Amino acid sequence: MKLEIKHQEKYSRGELLLRTLFGWIYIMIPQGFVLFFVSIWGMILKIIAFFAVLFTGKYPKSMFEYHVGLFRWNLRLNARVMNLSDGYPAFGIKGTDENTTLEVEYPEKLSRGLLILRILFGWIYVGIPHGFILFFRYIATGVLMFIAWWAVLILGKYPAGMHNFNVGTLRWGTRVSVYLGFLTDEYPPFSGK
Repeated sequence: MKLEIKHQEKYSRGELLLRTLFGWIYIMIPQGFVLFFVSIWGMILKIIAFFAVLFTGKYPKSMFEYHVGLFRWNLRLNARVMNLSDGYPAFGIKGTDENTTLEVEYPEKLSRGLLILRILFGWIYVGIPHGFILFFRYIATGVLMFIAWWAVLILGKYPAGMHNFNVGTLRWGTRVSVYLGFLTDEYPPFSGK
């Protein structure tokens, strides 16, 4: 999996203030409303994909692309909400964005044994260790987002180290979600790199 959010040379102070004051109205409400229903359909497809992988060992390509599109949409939205990127996030699972990239390689074959293991014990061997570390990492990300907000407001720049850390947090969380969503058999590393 490859996830990138471009670090811009200059960030817009006006967009920062607009997102902070009114982002919930013009970004979160319309995007969240549509994304809610698209995600419900995604959950239904995930159940169907589970049985497809269980019986055939393959994730149906169209369902795979739907879920990757859903992850891309979430990434575009998170990049704006976390002030990692300027601009308005594109709607839809087929939306594109020059500032965010998410690529998940389509697996030709998936392990049925790992599929069963993830369903029965994924919360133990993935959810607990990754969730525990990510909990603290998200707290650190929140602190860095606050500091970076002021840096963008005063300097017009998002500090590169903070940007890398916060993107790494999104990357780590997305890897865990991709693994638990049966899109890959590769266990997620304990790293944001």
